[in-house]
Amino acid sequence: MKSDHQLKLDVIEELAWEPSINETEIGVEVKDGIVTLNGHLGSFAEKYAAEKATLRVSGVKAIAVEIDVKLPGASQRSDADIAATVQRGLEWNALVPHEKVKVKVEDAWITLTGEVDHEYQRLAAESALRNLLGVVGISNQIKVKPGILPQDVKVNIEAALQRRAHKQTQAINVTVAGDEVTLSGWAPSLAERRAAYLAALSAPGVTRVIDKMQVA
Repeated sequence: MKSDHQLKLDVIEELAWEPSINETEIGVEVKDGIVTLNGHLGSFAEKYAAEKATLRVSGVKAIAVEIDVKLPGASQRSDADIAATVQRGLEWNALVPHEKVKVKVEDAWITLTGEVDHEYQRLAAESALRNLLGVVGISNQIKVKPGILPQDVKVNIEAALQRRAHKQTQAINVTVAGDEVTLSGWAPSLAERRAAYLAALSAPGVTRVIDKMQVA
């Protein structure tokens, strides 16, 4: 297990390695494997990149992000301008059912609400807006429509694996609790394990998939 000191050095190096981040503006503190990032950055996209880079480091248990986004003068835009750009961005993204997503912009912070059929649609809506100029943050409050049936998830997995000429789906167990799906048992290979995971995630109403499968 890494010491907090070593973990801090690794996080700092990972931030420095990521070209989209100005690591000199980020402070890093580590206690009991929990990393705290603080400082000021010039865009929400850069803040998000710092979070992702930190999570890539082995040994990080959790992160607390205390980074403020302070837009330079040229990047500042009115809430009305941002809202109009957000709406166009959602409409032009083929993965987002934009008519089901509602947008609110306040002090350059975007809040997304509404209800969609799939988790990937919820994530795609946020991803489409992350790099917009003038945005300081995004709250993704979009809900995934409930109503998962275990047999529906199983059918999705079977169809995905059979397209790859594998039929060993009987070894994969599907358990549903609310909007969460747990996969256990055996997959024929790493590729099929990944296919089963993605197939479960694409099932209507699923917001989280817990992968407990092993490769035969």
